[in-house]
Amino acid sequence: MTKWYEPGAAGYDEQRALFNAMIDRRPRVIAACAGPADVREALEHAIREGLAVAVRSGGHSVAGQSTNDDGLVVDVRPIKGVEIDVVARRARVGSGCTWGEFDAVAQEHGLATTGGRVSTTGVAGLTLGGGSGWLERKYGLSCDNLLAVEMVTADGREIRADETQHQDLLWASKGGGGNFGVVTALEFRLHPVGPAILGGLMAWPLAQGVEVARAYRDWADDAPDELGSGLVVISGPPEEFIPPYLQGEPLIAIAVCWTGDRVAGEDLVQVMRDLSPAVDLVGPMPYAQLQSMIDDPPGLRQYWSADYHDTFPDAAVGVFLDAGAGRPSPLTQHLLLPWGGAVARVEPDSTPLTQRGARWVSHPFATWEDAADDDANIAWVRDYRRANAPFTTGGVYLNFIGDEGDERIKAAFGADKYERLVAIKSEYDPGNVFSGNQNIRPRTTV
Repeated sequence: MTKWYEPGAAGYDEQRALFNAMIDRRPRVIAACAGPADVREALEHAIREGLAVAVRSGGHSVAGQSTNDDGLVVDVRPIKGVEIDVVARRARVGSGCTWGEFDAVAQEHGLATTGGRVSTTGVAGLTLGGGSGWLERKYGLSCDNLLAVEMVTADGREIRADETQHQDLLWASKGGGGNFGVVTALEFRLHPVGPAILGGLMAWPLAQGVEVARAYRDWADDAPDELGSGLVVISGPPEEFIPPYLQGEPLIAIAVCWTGDRVAGEDLVQVMRDLSPAVDLVGPMPYAQLQSMIDDPPGLRQYWSADYHDTFPDAAVGVFLDAGAGRPSPLTQHLLLPWGGAVARVEPDSTPLTQRGARWVSHPFATWEDAADDDANIAWVRDYRRANAPFTTGGVYLNFIGDEGDERIKAAFGADKYERLVAIKSEYDPGNVFSGNQNIRPRTTV
């Protein structure tokens, strides 16, 4: 049964709060939906009242696209449940689940699929936008493992899209975002992972950044698909595992997720270990624990962006490190992630995403506390992208960015795939009811 929250009602402010504290919007009504019938009721109400619609699950959209002002928010968080078919290695997941909830159930059987690197991210939003995670070089993006979606369309139809029906809608859901309906369930292919893997963090003072970053680039670029990893500039947190002299200081760090043979993984990690990290936390650990290793609490201010790279030469490493040293906020994470492997091996037309052969993704991830620092942190991201531009391909992964305009949306898909998405949007949502997203406009919209 739908629960309705309006301004002034108990629980309204809690329901409207998002991960990014910069977003402070006040929907006219929030409809907390427990199933497809509730979603249909909410959409009928929105259309009847002429309200703009946003769809909210994990609430991690950095641009705040999971809410609106004076409209209706379809909140699918009550649609929970994870069902695992161990024999078929399939999972059916309610669209209100987070990756932490999904992983916890799948890991009871030593199974997983590629999921977000932050456990509180919603399964639906991440997958519909593509789905980058630690397992991607071995098993592809989340969307590459998507077997079916169930959704309610703008006209109230309950549709299942899979390999036998509405195949166009399934294709569009593999990276085309929440443009086509409200997803209520997703089905995934699962893989044997863990429960224990070789993972964790190594870190060095940023003064060693050039040596570490170049070594990491060459190491990760040539690594087997079983290695998921990332390079990041961070500030040493005030934790016991960080030596006191590095707490609060800029660090260059690598994250490791190795899902292959343990001995082979230890041999591979030794290459980076030979650089004598000041912090070495890489060892056997639960996969689910690794999935929450870089979780940030809600309530901080966020501004992100991203770009693709075919190569990451020494000059690009220098730009990356200079920006890392100049972060205005110690909470900011400045990331470089290797693609390749299974990400690049998919058939080019199997998903809407283009430039799947990109080797690297740079991801300036600004995080801070005080609204007075907004301009400085937003400028830092934009300044890095300008300095980084000579080394980029023009492509982008939309889940890593905010609202950066139509041209960036088109760059994520390329001209031909974008036009195919427009045709599918025109069929399933001709009135553009679902516009609160990285929007693909139907042809019928003026």
